[in-house]
Amino acid sequence: MVKIMAVYDEDALYARRLAEYVNRRETIPFTAMAFSNLERLKEYGDSHEIEILLVGETVKAAADEVKAGLKMVLCGGEFSIGKEEPSIYRFQSGEGILREIMTCYCTAPPEPALALSGMGAQILGVYSPVNRCGKTAFALTLAQVLSRTESVLFISLEEFAGFEALLGEDVKQDFSDVLYLCRQGSFNWMKLRAMVCSVGQVDMIPPAAYGEDLDQMEPEELALLLRRIARESGYRRLVVDMGHMGRGSAALLDCCDGVYLPVLEDPVSRAKLQAFDRYLSAAGAVSLKEKICRLRLPKTCPLSSMENCMDQLLWGEMGDFVRALLEGGGGND
Repeated sequence: MVKIMAVYDEDALYARRLAEYVNRRETIPFTAMAFSNLERLKEYGDSHEIEILLVGETVKAAADEVKAGLKMVLCGGEFSIGKEEPSIYRFQSGEGILREIMTCYCTAPPEPALALSGMGAQILGVYSPVNRCGKTAFALTLAQVLSRTESVLFISLEEFAGFEALLGEDVKQDFSDVLYLCRQGSFNWMKLRAMVCSVGQVDMIPPAAYGEDLDQMEPEELALLLRRIARESGYRRLVVDMGHMGRGSAALLDCCDGVYLPVLEDPVSRAKLQAFDRYLSAAGAVSLKEKICRLRLPKTCPLSSMENCMDQLLWGEMGDFVRALLEGGGGND
């Protein structure tokens, strides 16, 4: 069943552009429609169910009789604190508006029919037992290149990801909140959608603010969580930057459809890779070995700053390497 988000505003251009933005977001389970005429909105509402109605503050009173599951007021100044309808500041990014909508909408448990249908996302893990091998740079670049043609969600399981400069200061929720919801049994994909931030063309859940939150979940639990996100979120690909998971890595890596494993050629790195191979053999992870694609990443120029690192990665040596990798469909082991 198609869920309708209606946008009614005195500014027809604003309503149309907001509706177009919503409809371009593949992971939003609504079809948005713009209205600038009250009678047409009423006529439509009489014969169709409106799940969400976004209404401009100057025309709110006139639209009071229009039925909708959730009404939100698009305000240009002060929020309507204490009013029945929640408010959204209209002069912010489309991503910010969507995030507030989804946060408000998912305070009530979603209907089962709201889960996006389909085969679920392919999970691509990026992992290495070797330090300083370019793993995170590769994972970010991989997500960017894939996002040019399909919807991609990036997830970092690093204990200290260091993405603060990349994401800015307005991050209110992160992967620690996802883990909390999971432990409480109240996780659902609509709540996840409200946590997602966009960096360039890549959607990502901000990394956990407290690395110890990751340690409180067993690898098997994290694997189940990733599978659920892949199944319910509506994305086509999940790119997961794995942290150093120690002896629990096999269970978590095994939930991936494919694993990219950057390597280095120095003696210490080779010894670590040999130890990792022995671990996989001892764990009986034969099928996992078949999923792993070992990569010798290119030497890249140092990034000048985190603020523009996404563009530097996409259009530099790493971007060229990833594009060639995806076109060739294999690694260089």
